[in-house]
Amino acid sequence: MAGLDVNLRAKTRGQSPPYESDLALVGWALPTRNVLANTSGAPKVLIRRWAALLLVLVLFTPACASRWTLKATQPDIALQWPYQPNPAKLTYLHSLTGLGRKTDTGSVMRAIVFGDEDEERNAFVLPVAVATGKDGRIAVADLGRRCVHLYIPAQQRYLRLNGSEREALASPVGVVFDDELRLYVADSAGRLFAFGDDGALLLTLSKAGAAKLLRPTGVTYSPRTQLLYVVDTLASKVHAFKTNGDLAFSFGERGDSEGRFNFPTHIGRSLAGELYITNALNFRVEIFDEQGKPVGAFGHHGDGSGDLALPKGVAVDRDGIVYVVDGLFDNVQLFNRHGDFLLTLGQRGRDFGEFWLPAGAFISDTDELYVCDTYNRRVQVFRIEQGYREAGSRGDAETRRPGDAER
Repeated sequence: MAGLDVNLRAKTRGQSPPYESDLALVGWALPTRNVLANTSGAPKVLIRRWAALLLVLVLFTPACASRWTLKATQPDIALQWPYQPNPAKLTYLHSLTGLGRKTDTGSVMRAIVFGDEDEERNAFVLPVAVATGKDGRIAVADLGRRCVHLYIPAQQRYLRLNGSEREALASPVGVVFDDELRLYVADSAGRLFAFGDDGALLLTLSKAGAAKLLRPTGVTYSPRTQLLYVVDTLASKVHAFKTNGDLAFSFGERGDSEGRFNFPTHIGRSLAGELYITNALNFRVEIFDEQGKPVGAFGHHGDGSGDLALPKGVAVDRDGIVYVVDGLFDNVQLFNRHGDFLLTLGQRGRDFGEFWLPAGAFISDTDELYVCDTYNRRVQVFRIEQGYREAGSRGDAETRRPGDAER
């Protein structure tokens, strides 16, 4: 039965219902003692029968029938960026903090027995990367729990991906789905994991051709080339893999000039088919085509608006606006394709729209911006308004859009 401890199943299979001593063995002594405290005058046999009945109800409430939902919070007032009376480019939707069971008989009984501990196990601890699939599923890489939280809303199903007993996730820092809803996870301990649409582990990679993966971090997928692009931070390279794990090609080398890397970390892809890579210690965003040819770059070190201090997650919307997360500034800065600064989202803090050491970013097919607000233990979600007009620009001219390229 899904969701139950294996040892607990072994203890109860083929045995009579456990009483107080058995409950203590599996960590259920507290609820039992509460019962004893409230029924001090009752015969012990009735207490034991009550405890046994409670256990049976929990055991035989089908865990497979559990329905899950994302735990979300929203502000009491509408938030937008830039602030009113300017037209909005971004509006606040909600903050995701983990997964929870929908209320039913099973969840009520589990809450009586386990308290809040079961829910707390599925709360985000250190979310560092996020991605969504074409069916609305969402994956969150949780460095604190060494797992990936996978939620499938069409099935109201939650899976906690840990790898396998032989090859467990140690440091998941990047996630992305392909067209077939396979999920790829970059583990900075030196491996790349692939999971099927049902959450089953398909393969693990520790090499890119003959070269060892040193520290895989950012990942993105191109439906046009059907290639998975993986940033290797320590190797200062990007590897392009086929979906079966074969290496197609690699590009990049260490250096300070444009097109070269100095500890690259995150990667995103535009509708026009360009790859945007945060070049962390060169304080730039490098732009490549999907064959690995450099086609542009922008950014410089500084402490003002439009400067970069610790660039991390990067994403590009339908308008061609580039979103760059900065872990030191605790914000997200918006640029056009040429690197002109447009807008700042957020500042350091804990309130809605504020960040504390943010990391990964992702834009969904439904035009939602997801930002991993790592040390606030949440993923913040914003609605992107298209056809953005830069406040104060010439005639509020509309920002240039990319061509009608496929995604």
